[in-house]
Amino acid sequence: MTGLLVATAVPAEAEAIRAGLTASATPDGTAPPDVTVLPVGVGPAVAAAATARLLALAEAAGRPYRAVVSAGIAGGFVGRVAVGGTVLADRSVAADLGAESPGGFIPVEDLGMPPELLGGGRIVPADPGLLAGLRAALPGATVGTVLTVSTVTGTAASTAALAQRHPDAVAEAMEGYGVAVAAAQAGVPFAELRTVSNPIGPRDRSAWRMREAFAALTSAAAALH
Repeated sequence: MTGLLVATAVPAEAEAIRAGLTASATPDGTAPPDVTVLPVGVGPAVAAAATARLLALAEAAGRPYRAVVSAGIAGGFVGRVAVGGTVLADRSVAADLGAESPGGFIPVEDLGMPPELLGGGRIVPADPGLLAGLRAALPGATVGTVLTVSTVTGTAASTAALAQRHPDAVAEAMEGYGVAVAAAQAGVPFAELRTVSNPIGPRDRSAWRMREAFAALTSAAAALH
C-alpha cells in the first residue's frame, strides 16, 4: 500500500500544497514520500473520473493509496467561516443534485430512484479516522458540511436558499463530492480540506482574497503527512 493521494482542482492548488509539504519535510528538504499531490480538474465529473483512474492504476500496480483528500480553495458562508480560514468537511454533499419544483429544490434521493443508482447518495461522510487526524493537526479549522456545486453560487437569493437548505454548511467548492464518490467506489478513506478565498454571495472579485487562501492552503499542507 502506498501513501496519501491529495486531489486538487488546478495546478496552483497543488503547488501551494507541495510548498507546504516541502517546508515541513525532512531535513534534506524533500517532501514526505508517501504524499502524492495531483490536479484532477475542475468540477465534480472530471474530478471523479480522474480520481477513479488514479485509484484504479495504483490498485492495479499493487500499491493502492491508503486514503484520498480533496483539497483546494473554496467559497465560505458568511458568519460561518472567515475568508482566509481553513475548513474540514465532516461530509461532502452534492448540493445541486436533484430537481427544481414550484415548492423548491428536491434532493435526488427524494425522486424515487433506486439507491443503487445513486452511488451511495449525494452525501458522503468523511472517514472518521482521517478526519480526526486532520482535526488534531489543524485545531483552528472550522468543521462542517462542504457543498459541491457545478455552478458557483453568485446571487443573494441563491446564497440564502442554499444556506437555508444546509444550515450546517460552511463552504462550497466544485470537486469534493466527485472525489468522494471515486474514493467510496474504491473502498478508500476520504476527507476534504478547503481554505476560503471569498464569501459566498453576489459575485464580487474585489472581495476575493486568493493570496490569503493559497497561503492558508500551504500552511494546512503540514497536516497531510
